[in-house]
Amino acid sequence: MAEEKEYPMTLEGKQKLADELNTLITEKRAEITNRIQIARSFGDLSENSEYASAKDEQAFVEGRINTLQNMLDNAVIIDSSAIDPDEVSVGKKVTFKELPDEEPETYSIVGGAEADPFEGKISNESPIAKALLGHHLNDEVQVDLPNGGSMQVKIIAVETA
Repeated sequence: MAEEKEYPMTLEGKQKLADELNTLITEKRAEITNRIQIARSFGDLSENSEYASAKDEQAFVEGRINTLQNMLDNAVIIDSSAIDPDEVSVGKKVTFKELPDEEPETYSIVGGAEADPFEGKISNESPIAKALLGHHLNDEVQVDLPNGGSMQVKIIAVETA
């Protein structure tokens, strides 16, 4: 049997996933079941778009429930406070600037399950985070980009997220 993938995440990220799972199980399942029952009452299921739509949504929700359960079962909580305060790690906020003189950028490094670039949360598996992880305040780091290029950045702040 294959080893389960581990999902590094913060305690906050794990709670968000647990809340989403709870909502899907306790509210969304019942809502979809009700929609399916109503759609069945319309008769011929082979030409019933409401029924087909509800069944598609049911399949999506069940898939999401399975995914979330797997992530929670294999979650590895990262306690960034136990790591050197100047070291970049999952659960920390890092500010860096591209050299020679670009504007500073700040991101929280989180596990892939809780990444949200629009909220400034990048996955530990992203090219920038991979390059920065394990480095310290004032380090200059080369970041290899997906397009084959690279950029040089300097870490100017590291703090607990």
